[in-house]
Amino acid sequence: MRILLVEDDELLGDGLQAGLQQHNYTVDWVKDGIAAEQALAYEDFDVMVLDLGLPKRSGLEVLENLRKQGKELPVLILTAREAVDDKIRGLDSGADDYMVKPCDLDELAARVRALHRRKTGNATPTLAHGELILDPSSHTVTYDGELLTLPRREFSLLEKLLENVGKIVSREQLLQTLYGWAEIDSNTLEVHIHNIRKKLPKKYIRTIRGVGYMVEKLKDGDATTERKDEQLLVVNRTHDDD
Repeated sequence: MRILLVEDDELLGDGLQAGLQQHNYTVDWVKDGIAAEQALAYEDFDVMVLDLGLPKRSGLEVLENLRKQGKELPVLILTAREAVDDKIRGLDSGADDYMVKPCDLDELAARVRALHRRKTGNATPTLAHGELILDPSSHTVTYDGELLTLPRREFSLLEKLLENVGKIVSREQLLQTLYGWAEIDSNTLEVHIHNIRKKLPKKYIRTIRGVGYMVEKLKDGDATTERKDEQLLVVNRTHDDD
């Protein structure tokens, strides 16, 4: 998951970024309202954590402008303003949640996960696909009851694909989810894909050449058939896969 953190306090922002990264999120941090709007104009994020008392443009203005543009990005306001009127105004301006500083990082991470679940339309806290179960809260993946070991970025990559089963996720989308604004080598994504494929049965992740990757939807009866054959997601072999 990729988060846009908008916080002007250097010490607090550094702590929030580090803390959220420990919860396996990719966190891009900006320190004023104009920088936030520029980031939102050109990049895709899963959730925004937004302070209200920002330089150059207030957090409330950033939020109101975002909603005027029709964008549905989940927004969690994180602010020192604890008055009920401030909370009401923030929520009525389009915020999806509101927390008062100082906050517990575990609670913040849980609220971010909840907002992300709503955005992706997942009613349950886990992502299940056949015998594969991914749990974002505990950062665990199991296949047929067996625990798989996935480092943070492999976990995030698989999570992104499972959130979009049956859809192509572009290479650029995946790179932004995994690294945000960090500079990386050109073949880094392919290395992660290769590593995940070694841990899953058959060719679970399908390559769409020149576009990106996808996990295909299970067809009716596939789960039973694949368990018997010890196969999962047998893809159309007329397509070339990496």
